[in-house]
Amino acid sequence: MKEKNIKILVLMGVFFTSFSSILVKFSTSHPLIIATYRLLFTSIILLPIVITKERENLKKLNLKMIAITALSGIFLAIHFSSWFLSLRYTTVASSTVLVDTHSLFVVIFSYVFLKEKVSKKALFFIFLTFIGSIVISFGDFSLGKEALFGDFLAIIGAFSVSLYMIIGRSVRRYLNVNTYTFLVYSFCAITLIILDIIFKVPFKVSSNREYMIFLGLAVVCTLLGHSVFNFALEHVKATFVSTALLAEPIFASVMAIIFFKEMPKVTILIGGFMVLFGIYNYIKVDSRDKKAA
Repeated sequence: MKEKNIKILVLMGVFFTSFSSILVKFSTSHPLIIATYRLLFTSIILLPIVITKERENLKKLNLKMIAITALSGIFLAIHFSSWFLSLRYTTVASSTVLVDTHSLFVVIFSYVFLKEKVSKKALFFIFLTFIGSIVISFGDFSLGKEALFGDFLAIIGAFSVSLYMIIGRSVRRYLNVNTYTFLVYSFCAITLIILDIIFKVPFKVSSNREYMIFLGLAVVCTLLGHSVFNFALEHVKATFVSTALLAEPIFASVMAIIFFKEMPKVTILIGGFMVLFGIYNYIKVDSRDKKAA
């Protein structure tokens, strides 16, 4: 497949991923249940593929790989549950912009744990993104404590998914995409089921409409969204995929205006622009620094 066509696929994947916040908003189920069924359905769909095509890779698994993958799945479970819960308290625009700051947490953890160097220019854009996040939260302050709590949950979602990515980076040296994805999604689903039991959240949902929403999250947002990124990373630069993902909050915010009449406030627009501008330029600087190195 030509690189141009793969890039178009990536943009389509970003568009499909953008439906996550919209579908969660449409659902009347508890956020933990939404996350549980999303990952459960995704794992069930992937199971036949892994059993038929990845038997040899499954045989290579050892206790250490399984333990690390399980830890990755736990952090992914925290990401989904905190982010989905944030959408109950704050706007789609604020939540999606703040949860997309995960790339900056990845930078911090890469510096601390992997000893990866960060240039002063890159640090400036990280700082700009941080200021943009403060502007968004300051704007949400007028909406009340609930909106601020939603912003906080979105940042927790960004923090936890960055740990999932850092751990995944080490495991992916030994496991291919299909095997790792299936395992991490399965461990994530198991973690979410345990959380449902701990917090006594009932598994039964109100209608078949809810199951259709969960299936939509699994197929449209996960398989047609995230799986496309995994496929594309073998053919195009990670920089392009990371940059393309910045369109997710824009797509999601436009859809929120259409479906929920959620008009973003001026502070969200200003703060959101600062966050996206900061991340975009950080990605460019980081790519340039790596080429120089």
